[in-house]
Amino acid sequence: MELEESRPEQGDGCLVGVVRIPVKVVAVLVVLPVRVVWELLVALGRAARRRVLGPLHVHIVEPVLRAFGWVLTVVLKLVFVWPWVVLWRYVVNPVGRGLAWLGRGAYEYLLAPAGRILGVYVLRPLGAALAWIGRGGLRYLLAPLAKGVAWAGWALGMALFVWPWVALWRYVLAPVGRGIAWLAAGAYRYVLTPVGQGLVWLAVALYRYALRPVGIGVAWVAGVLYRYVLVPVGQVVGWAWGVAGVIVGALWRGGKWVGWVVVGWPASRVYRYVLTPVGHLVREVWRAGRVAVREARASVRRALFGTPPREPARSRARTLGSTTAADAAPADEISLPRRQG
Repeated sequence: MELEESRPEQGDGCLVGVVRIPVKVVAVLVVLPVRVVWELLVALGRAARRRVLGPLHVHIVEPVLRAFGWVLTVVLKLVFVWPWVVLWRYVVNPVGRGLAWLGRGAYEYLLAPAGRILGVYVLRPLGAALAWIGRGGLRYLLAPLAKGVAWAGWALGMALFVWPWVALWRYVLAPVGRGIAWLAAGAYRYVLTPVGQGLVWLAVALYRYALRPVGIGVAWVAGVLYRYVLVPVGQVVGWAWGVAGVIVGALWRGGKWVGWVVVGWPASRVYRYVLTPVGHLVREVWRAGRVAVREARASVRRALFGTPPREPARSRARTLGSTTAADAAPADEISLPRRQG
């Protein structure tokens, strides 16, 4: 950093121009097509998600998952819940209540009286006798014997587990430890301290005369590389990316306009000025044909039978509001389709 600050500021030289021109060419030939393909893929993905995946999830996947969850819940209850509930409610619970009632009766009327009798007349006298015998034996026999056994155990334990370790520490470990401590102090004073000082001096010299110059050189090279290579390359790539976005946007708007001109506008004109009039004409012709058929049928029936025929209720309901009814005067109302038209 000191070397970089000490150097005077210079403008962009021939090296920047030589690097920038190939980078621009590469950006136009590589980055621009990649950006165009990326924008087209993003647009297609959004359209597929909006028109296909969303309705599919709402109208098919979600109802199927809900139905599957409901069926799975019912099956799990039938297999793992309801059988145990029925077993507990109608088998285990009644049987447990019966056994509890039998146990309470047996305890109240059999075991409790028998236990009281056994405790009062058998166990209590027997316990008093055993206690009297135990107190006499403990006082005159077991107490002296226990004292002797305790003294012998103490002496044996000291001889086996204490005195050997005390002797080992006093006559072996303590002298050896003092000798090792003396040797360690001498080694630290006359060996480790000089060696450590020499290693510290070597590390300082290595840092001062090797690592620090190498680090300064690497920092200078990195600064030059960043300033004269990476910055121009980044600027060119950003410019190419922006140009690609503008071109893709223009292509998208042009494609929409061409689609409207080629498909949308002709289709709307055909629907408005061709299909709609043809549909109205076909509807009027169909109505006129139905009226003519009804009139012809009425005339034939009148000529054959001499009286005006009565059409069924369904036929009268269908011809309600028409201008030529077979058995009534022309109506003032018009049909709903004609009123809407």
